[in-house]
Amino acid sequence: MPAKNNHRNHRNNPYTLDDFAVKFHRTMAGVLWRWRTEVIVCAAVLAGFGLLAHHVGVWRATAAIVGPCVLMAVVPWTRRWLTTRFWCLLSRHRLQRLCYEARLHTRSGRLPLILWIRPTPVGERAWLWCRAGICAEDFEAHLGEIRGACYARDARCDRNRRWSQLVTIEIIRRDPLTAGNVIPSPLARLSSDGEHARRTA
Repeated sequence: MPAKNNHRNHRNNPYTLDDFAVKFHRTMAGVLWRWRTEVIVCAAVLAGFGLLAHHVGVWRATAAIVGPCVLMAVVPWTRRWLTTRFWCLLSRHRLQRLCYEARLHTRSGRLPLILWIRPTPVGERAWLWCRAGICAEDFEAHLGEIRGACYARDARCDRNRRWSQLVTIEIIRRDPLTAGNVIPSPLARLSSDGEHARRTA
């Protein structure tokens, strides 16, 4: 657990006034990288719809695309797959927003690069590439903000032992050891029946 007086925390930043002069670098390549999943899915759907509409008509093409989508939302295992991917997308965008809001960026305005994020049995795991000026200790000082930004139960941070610029963030949403259904013990009912019998005797 990081100490509350962690010198990496932006609340103890000796360059506080520099934040007013930060100019963020936004390039088309960076925007496409951050929205790559949405761009690929939309492009594939539009291309498939255009191809089908050209051959079979608009209504049949619409049914051919909407039908499988509805089926995937109804079948349990595909619905779970879609849900986990949705949380991965949401966590990626929330982490990017957090890096901006919590000043987890370089003094030149460059945000960490989220290389990959995938689902885990307890939530999601994200791999980040830290630019010069950012390190794993910066994220450890903001675990509370990460937890809140990603709507998670908890968050953990770990750096790669070989390449310290690679940071892994574990987003924990659920505890698989927690019992979903509590099974009452029959002994409790026997003891309550015995207590009731003693009172009525």
